[in-house]
Amino acid sequence: MNCIDYFCKLLARREYSVFELTQKAQAKGFDAQDITESIENLQRLNYQSDTRFVESMITSYRGKYGKIVIKRKCRDKGIDSDFFEQIWQSQTEEEEEEGVELDGLKAKVVRKYKITDFHDIDPKTKRKLWNYLQYRGFNPGDVLTQWQREQDEDVD
Repeated sequence: MNCIDYFCKLLARREYSVFELTQKAQAKGFDAQDITESIENLQRLNYQSDTRFVESMITSYRGKYGKIVIKRKCRDKGIDSDFFEQIWQSQTEEEEEEGVELDGLKAKVVRKYKITDFHDIDPKTKRKLWNYLQYRGFNPGDVLTQWQREQDEDVD
C-alpha cells in the first residue's frame, strides 16, 4: 500500500488534519517526501482540507464545549490558533446560534443542578456549576450573567 492509498483509506472514515496524517504516515514508515507529495495531491483533489476539518470540529463540539476547549482540541491536532480564530469567526457570523447553544446548555444545567433561580444559587452548587462550565470551556461569569439577565427579562 502506498502513501496516498493509506491516506484515502483514513479520510474515507473521517476528516484528518495535515498534522495528523503526517504523524500517522511517519508511524507507518513512509518517506517524508512521499508524505508531502501525497498530502498536496489530496488537497488539490479537495479530499483533505484543514478548513473543513476545523469546521467539522466546531460543528460537532459546539454546544457541548465552549470555544476555549474546542480551540485546545484543534491545537492538539496541529491547527494554528490564528487559523482556528478565522474559521470560528466565519462560523459564528454565518450561524449566529450562540443563543441556541446556551439555551441547550442552560436546560442541561437546570436539570443537573435543579436550579430554579439563577440569582439565588447556594455557594456549593454555584461552585459546582462554575467548575462544570469552566471545564467545558465556557466563561462561567459571562454565562451566568447572561442567564440572570434572561431570567429578569422573563419575569418582566
